[in-house]
Amino acid sequence: MPRSLYARMVAVLLGLLLFLGAILVAVTFYTTRRYEEEVVQRLNRSLSANLVAQDVLLANGEVNEAALEKVFKTLMVVNPSIEVYLLDLDGHVVTQSVTPNRLKRQRVDVKPLKAFLSANSELPILGDDPLSADRRKVFSVSPIMVGDRYEGYLYIVLAGEHYDSVVQRLRGSQILRLSLGVVATALLVAGLAGVILFNLLTRRLRRLAASMERFRESGFTEPVEISSPRRGAGDEIDSLVTTFNDMSQRIIQQVRALKETDGLRRELVANVSHDLRTPLASLKGYIETLQLKEVELSETEREEYLGIASRQSERLTKLVEELFELARLESHDMKPELEPFPLSELIQDIVQGFQLEAERKHITLEMERPDEVPLVSADIGLIQRVLQNLIGNALKHTEEGGSVVIDVQPGKSTVEVHIRDTGCGIPEEELVQVFERFYQASGTPDAPRRTGGLGLAIVKRILELHGSVVKAASTVGEGTVVSFSLPAAD
Repeated sequence: MPRSLYARMVAVLLGLLLFLGAILVAVTFYTTRRYEEEVVQRLNRSLSANLVAQDVLLANGEVNEAALEKVFKTLMVVNPSIEVYLLDLDGHVVTQSVTPNRLKRQRVDVKPLKAFLSANSELPILGDDPLSADRRKVFSVSPIMVGDRYEGYLYIVLAGEHYDSVVQRLRGSQILRLSLGVVATALLVAGLAGVILFNLLTRRLRRLAASMERFRESGFTEPVEISSPRRGAGDEIDSLVTTFNDMSQRIIQQVRALKETDGLRRELVANVSHDLRTPLASLKGYIETLQLKEVELSETEREEYLGIASRQSERLTKLVEELFELARLESHDMKPELEPFPLSELIQDIVQGFQLEAERKHITLEMERPDEVPLVSADIGLIQRVLQNLIGNALKHTEEGGSVVIDVQPGKSTVEVHIRDTGCGIPEEELVQVFERFYQASGTPDAPRRTGGLGLAIVKRILELHGSVVKAASTVGEGTVVSFSLPAAD
């Protein structure tokens, strides 16, 4: 069985044409034969009646041999293919024009005879052929009457054995062969036209299949663009082409996103491993020191070692908590619970919570806001986390004597928040990376590169869930401004 759609369509077309051709030939032979029988029977319908009207052929069960012989001779001269039978009222053969040993049946069914004699009979009507046990042929019949009494029937088979031989020769004639040749030629032309049309119709499908195969062989990474009409125009194949173009672009984007995600995952694992290894090694080292030199260490040294181990433990705890928090925020099921609340009051509470740390580092921490600030629509718990991370990060990178200012500015449909610090600043080429996981700030000759952790990545993800974007602007040596906005509540 052919595998391609085009080959299958051609095979089905050729099979259908052959089937139709066979039916056409069979129907032609059948209708031609029926037409011949109708013409012969219609032309000779009154033949029996005319012969019966000339002489009395049967009376009181006795055959008029002389009259019957005259009929036989007349018919044989006019048409040698005719066979004449004299029947009684039940259809039994009384006498015939053929030799008796050729008879295969002695009785003829009279129902077709009566149907033929009715006024509304539809031709052709076939009757029994006495020379065959099962064959039926066209005939002419007339009742034989003597006075008012029926004596029998004159039954004439119009298509005798001689007629059959002539028909057989006609079926092999040049005209019939020409007709069959015309039919065969028409079917051949139709087949060739169908093959060409199927080729034209399936050409776009074959081109689409070839493009899909190239796309598969490229590992679904090479874009394959097939020209197609504008969306909504064309037929089903054009719609399929348009859909494939869109699908291939989507698959390429998803494959690239998966590769990027995989790369980020590998980078995250590497960064997490690095960030966990340092405090773990430090924690392990100090604990082992305490175990090995517990007697040798003074009380002050033991407290110092325990303090360092405790700080490293807190660092590990914070890092693990941030990892879990970021994983929860990046899950598809995470939806912020929006509610209206006063953003300026939330900021004021958070600022008060950081005042002790700011005073300890001699940093000025304050909030600036207008008299009226509209409510915002957001998840109050998540926004609190954003503000804590940003303010804590600003205090962390601001030197003693510096300042951190939180500026709240209402807009047309949003409320903007700007957090300014007078810290060391961030180089311009690193601004796009500060909100990535485990961002590492560039080092200086006096300070090595330091890891930013996950705090700013958490900030970015929370604001993305709120449909907002966090931005940063900075000048090295002067400070940094981090900004975001939230939609105002209705």
